[in-house]
Amino acid sequence: MDDYSLLKTGFKDGDLLELALTHRSWVNEHKNQRRSNERLEFLGDAVLEFIVSEIIYKNFHDKEEGYLTALRAKLVNTVSLSEISEKLELGKYIYLSKGEEETGGRSNQSLLADTLEAVIGAIYLDRGTSECKAFIEKYVLADLDQISKEPLKDPKSLLQEAVQARGSSTPKYIVIDEEGPDHDKSFTIQVMVDNNILGTGTGKSKSDAAQNAAKDAISKSL
Repeated sequence: MDDYSLLKTGFKDGDLLELALTHRSWVNEHKNQRRSNERLEFLGDAVLEFIVSEIIYKNFHDKEEGYLTALRAKLVNTVSLSEISEKLELGKYIYLSKGEEETGGRSNQSLLADTLEAVIGAIYLDRGTSECKAFIEKYVLADLDQISKEPLKDPKSLLQEAVQARGSSTPKYIVIDEEGPDHDKSFTIQVMVDNNILGTGTGKSKSDAAQNAAKDAISKSL
């Protein structure tokens, strides 16, 4: 039995899972059938942050607030959550409008991450805190030990520190290309220091593209 099948059979109220998988674009095409998953996403986001915060607080008792904040951000960012959605194959089952599906909605990182948060909200309502915590430990925190050993500062912060240590100017991030419709854009950004191009990155948001550009710069020149 695959991960999604296990998830589905665990629900007492199957309608909650259906709701968690309902994108607002589908609601717009199917008036008065059911609401979107946005309220569940709101709840799931809060539950996820609380449970992850509690677990890492207890497991890393010697770490200060700054470390815990950085670790939590690495565990629950859009990219990480979308990868978990892909593992669960949620993209196959999301209720989307035809237009959203045709423009790649089933593989959209932000949409997949939001859906996972909605599913977490649904699990919390359906099965309570303990089973929701078990789900988060199994999927979101599966690689906690490994991730906690990796550098937690994001690439932009690392690049900033490196160029400052060399006495160089502050990195500048410049958008050099945008592609795709408004709801599913792809950005390409170059990072420059002292008028030299150090790296280039792409991403679904300017923030992600900038981080990838900084990561490229670090791998090439630092």
